[in-house]
Amino acid sequence: MSTLEINAEVNAKLDHIRSILAQELTGKGDVCLTCSFQAEDVLLTKLAIAIDPRIPILFLDTGYHFKETYTYRDKIASEWGLNLTNLLPAKTVAEQEAEFGLLYQSAPDKCCGLRKVEPLFKALAGYRVWFTGLRKEQAKSRAALEERALFTLPGGVQVLKLAPLAEWTTRDVWYACEQLAIPLLPLYERGYSSIGCEPCTSIPTDPNDPRSGRWAGRKVECGIHIEAAR
Repeated sequence: MSTLEINAEVNAKLDHIRSILAQELTGKGDVCLTCSFQAEDVLLTKLAIAIDPRIPILFLDTGYHFKETYTYRDKIASEWGLNLTNLLPAKTVAEQEAEFGLLYQSAPDKCCGLRKVEPLFKALAGYRVWFTGLRKEQAKSRAALEERALFTLPGGVQVLKLAPLAEWTTRDVWYACEQLAIPLLPLYERGYSSIGCEPCTSIPTDPNDPRSGRWAGRKVECGIHIEAAR
């Protein structure tokens, strides 16, 4: 595919995202966007704030992120004027480790539950629409991802979950970020392809699986994209 063809294809996809954002953001309120400050989320954030600069941007501050992630988050939040909310777990890292030890080693599901799932689901209960940068290509566990679907939170509350980049490829994301002059998290330059908490993130072991560097292969999802049992 030529550069012109790629450009046309990505521009059409960008226009599609802008139309979805405009439909939900224009004067309706109760809309949020979760941002891990990975490429997809930063791209979606850039497009969203062009329509509504005050859209709430939710970041899961687990306390275990790379220092590079925190530095990049603060830089982007400042330069773009983000309406950023850092969602914190009930316990600090020190409190959790004093009580349970290193859960990311002994019980990673519990660690993710306490530091990611609980804070996010509590926050999402206050919104009508949840925008996320998820893509099908990111993992086999996301192959059935829908662009638009109702998501059931614990307690039965439902939020409309929108994943407008669902059909995007990694090439699309990187090309769009380059075209829009979006600086990316420096960890990509070191070979990371899927970036979460530092203790649970490594260089991918399988070049064909961008999430093979997460949780040392013990699991593939942290739990925030898994609905509560009905």
